Amino acid sequence: MRKVLGVCLVSAGLLLAACGHNVEQRAATGAVAGAVVGGPVGAAAGAAVGTAVSKGVDQ
Repeated sequence: MRKVLGVCLVSAGLLLAACGHNVEQRAATGAVAGAVVGGPVGAAAGAAVGTAVSKGVDQ
């Protein structure tokens, strides 16, 4: 069950992390998506994914 939740969390973060025009917006969107799926830990993971996606997109 934890593995499925982790996969859902990462998927949601990747899908929503690209929303926004700059690093802060993408990190915030990822944090909100992560919070919905996984609570406080999900928010931290979503923000990290949003930042990582942003750095990849901006290159």
